[in-house]
Amino acid sequence: MSEQRTYHGDIHPSDMASVIVAAFNQGNMRAQQVGYGDKVMVQIALHQRAQSGGQAALTVTIQRVEDGVSVAIGQHQWLGVAASLGQTALQTFLNPWNIINRLDDLAQDISSLTLADQVWENVEKFARAAKVTKTISTRLQSLTCPYCGTANKVAAPSCESCGAPLGDFQPLSCPKCGNVLPAKEKVCVNCGTSVGR
Repeated sequence: MSEQRTYHGDIHPSDMASVIVAAFNQGNMRAQQVGYGDKVMVQIALHQRAQSGGQAALTVTIQRVEDGVSVAIGQHQWLGVAASLGQTALQTFLNPWNIINRLDDLAQDISSLTLADQVWENVEKFARAAKVTKTISTRLQSLTCPYCGTANKVAAPSCESCGAPLGDFQPLSCPKCGNVLPAKEKVCVNCGTSVGR
């Protein structure tokens, strides 16, 4: 299971990776950056000494795209967490006092299940601080006229060279994930969000 979002603006993959590593390389979690340059990954996992849930892990892939970065989060090995939560529920059902012995494990399991949401919160916070958005950049909003090949300004109703109508050809970005969409697209191919003009 993975989710992807695109952020448009002046941002480098390593900058975002550094923020994620700093946020999650502490407590019962460990995080490390793999690679440098235009494509990096951050791996986040529970310390192996953690008692509960097995080895919950995430891989965050950050890569440069035209006028920004694309961030994808993939989840791995969540079955151990689900089994641990099930074991806690069963033990509590059989003997309610067992919950006291498993409070730390239960807190760790719940934290693991919300890890992807926590990563997205940190990514969004960094994006706001860096002044990058999911709104398509001005440069990508420019349009080459399909009739004569002339580049036109953002939202120009007609080509400045030949006068052909351009309204239906303007690209846009998904408001939820920032994916750049071709003209006349009604649903984002990345996240399924309905987009309208």
